[in-house]
Amino acid sequence: MKRCFDLASFHKGGVKTNPLVGAVLVHDNRIIGEGAHQIFGSAHAEVNAISQVADEGLLRNSSIYVSLEPCFHYGKTPPCVQLVSEKGIPELYLSCKDPFEKVAGKSIHLLREKGVLVHEGIEEMSGLDLIRPFLRGIASGRPYIILKYAQSADGKIGYKDRQVWLTNAFSKLLVHKWRSEADAIMVGTNTALLDNPRLDNRLYFGKKQILRVVADRTLRIPMTHHLMNGSNPIIVLTGENRESSDGMTYFHSSFQGDYLREFMEFLYARQTGTLIVEGGAQLLQSFIDANLWDEARVFTVKEQLGSEAITAPILKNSKLVNKQLVLDDELCQYYNDSAGQ
Repeated sequence: MKRCFDLASFHKGGVKTNPLVGAVLVHDNRIIGEGAHQIFGSAHAEVNAISQVADEGLLRNSSIYVSLEPCFHYGKTPPCVQLVSEKGIPELYLSCKDPFEKVAGKSIHLLREKGVLVHEGIEEMSGLDLIRPFLRGIASGRPYIILKYAQSADGKIGYKDRQVWLTNAFSKLLVHKWRSEADAIMVGTNTALLDNPRLDNRLYFGKKQILRVVADRTLRIPMTHHLMNGSNPIIVLTGENRESSDGMTYFHSSFQGDYLREFMEFLYARQTGTLIVEGGAQLLQSFIDANLWDEARVFTVKEQLGSEAITAPILKNSKLVNKQLVLDDELCQYYNDSAGQ
């Protein structure tokens, strides 16, 4: 099952609003096929694993391990439960049920009716952790939101009038890895103006093109900035009426009430499964205050910025799940498991 998780995890950033899934076929205690759901809309893990088996006669005496209950419904691909049944695979080891209403235990029930021996709950907590973005999407109709920022030892995030880089080169590389695993990255107006970020993945292998998202209420960001260069698609959250064009989409908002949630639902409808919010402090705090976040990745460095610097965001409803050092940068990972998201 852990091999299933590894296979699935390799394709973070490719499946959009679908779940990460891995599958392994075992015959006579030997792996004969393995696969994962690699790209949104493409073949599922079970299909890819079965396609690796040269002698399909082995399947009738094999076990299949899957990190998530096989799909029951027709979507962009046929239901995998049908394939498992047709191939005569007699035994299935499963990490967790699929909570999606069109599945939700139906595949398990069908396979058992067909005489398949189904084992549930194998490394279940790890299986559920793997599909956290998918679970958020089907529960709330919005992307899985990751807040990412760096703060100084005295709890500051930067200055109003100049750019400051806090973390080391290895932390920067790690951030680009995270970007390769996400569907979109978002920043606010001040960050875009001051830092002129590219919001792409230049330092890590894998996906380079990522949807860029910026909050720019009065459209102050010049078209000469990197965000507006047309290399990657961009969505602008704005209070101005502006027609969208190729590669640039404008979402008009009143910036009142639940405007952030409405915008998140818009992004999700465009197959944005995971969104990283990279700053600045005001935008990050807006997500925190609206309880619109699922995970926070916070670097803390030894440097102090002083009283004139901008105070870092204050997390609420946070649960520390991991702490590690990236050279001398401390990286803390938090989950927000509070209700009402």
